[in-house]
Amino acid sequence: MVSEEKKKNSFTIIKDDSTDGHGGYGTGVISLENMSSVIVDPNEQTAYVDMDAMHGRSKVEKRVKWIHEKDQVPNGKLYWIVWVNVERNENGPFYSGVAGSEIRVDREIKRAYKSMPEHVNHMSKVLKGRIVVDHMDDLSKKLLKDFLVEFNGEMWNNSKDELKDALSK
Repeated sequence: MVSEEKKKNSFTIIKDDSTDGHGGYGTGVISLENMSSVIVDPNEQTAYVDMDAMHGRSKVEKRVKWIHEKDQVPNGKLYWIVWVNVERNENGPFYSGVAGSEIRVDREIKRAYKSMPEHVNHMSKVLKGRIVVDHMDDLSKKLLKDFLVEFNGEMWNNSKDELKDALSK
């Protein structure tokens, strides 16, 4: 039985392409319809979908002032916003692109660090089917792997070995 929390926080999986063949308005525009955002919290050892991260409004991003220098948030707790793209092949849906973007949040001083260029670059790479997780710590990679497997084992099994290997190191 799927819990209400899991239903509410599910991946965006394979929506219809509104630009299929007609060549009209929106043709050539990047579509984020198959992308979801997973928050990995190594502090609490949890991972969960938070679609509000797509707009910079996830639970961990709210009520802080963003600073562009990491050293200005020395006591910030580490979180990862992991961009996950889902595609479909002959075997069914699979996790096609995955990239983790670091944020550091210090609730006490209401300051946080995030590199917007990094987030945008990672989102772009995910849309191209790239796997960018080498810079993540081992615990966070394990939490992400466990979450993806538990969320949908079939999508995990259909995914590229590159993803499986990268999250098993």
